[in-house]
Amino acid sequence: MKDLAIVLVSGGMDSCVTAAIANSQYQLALLHVNYGQRTEARELKAFHDIASYYNIPKDGILISNIDYLSKIGGSSLTDLRMNVQAAQPNNKEIPTSYVPFRNTLFLTIAVSWGEVIGAKKVFIGAVEQDSPGYPDCKPLYYETFNKLIKAGTKPTTCIEVETPLIKETKSEIVQMGISLNAPLHLSWSCYKNTDKACGVCHSCFLRLKAFKEAGIKDPIPYV
Repeated sequence: MKDLAIVLVSGGMDSCVTAAIANSQYQLALLHVNYGQRTEARELKAFHDIASYYNIPKDGILISNIDYLSKIGGSSLTDLRMNVQAAQPNNKEIPTSYVPFRNTLFLTIAVSWGEVIGAKKVFIGAVEQDSPGYPDCKPLYYETFNKLIKAGTKPTTCIEVETPLIKETKSEIVQMGISLNAPLHLSWSCYKNTDKACGVCHSCFLRLKAFKEAGIKDPIPYV
């Protein structure tokens, strides 16, 4: 019997590949969080499609809603008054797509659930290269969070956050996904659109560049 792992699946390319990695070693439970983001409905569809692809049973799926992040705002993903920036690949500042303290909230939900269902790992598809300014995509953040889990859970709980993609380039992630038969055709990365990806936002830019560098055609539709 394989140990149980929770995978945070946004529906994006990185979380899709992370699920494929975890699936090769663990029994999967999948977590998705709605937080009032622009493409919430489309991301949720991608999540359900990925969960179906891996035949995850209903008791292995948790969909959580924390729409207070949209009420807090401060991010172009959650505040409709802010424009979604076109990609600025050479900009070293934190982009407007950063959602304040978001990954901490996601991981907290995962650890709470994991403590109840007996999970040994929590997988998250964080990638340091994605946004040099994102503070919650750095290895130090996850090392610190794992210390917090040990300090804040039952003595018998043994949960560790895994970030298998954190040091990978985006093109390497595409190649890993292909080698693991990850359902990249079911994933959705666009920050802006829900029918055809915009192709110009930060996430679309990185995804298209990654597929091009990997020499593989991106299977999702673009404007």
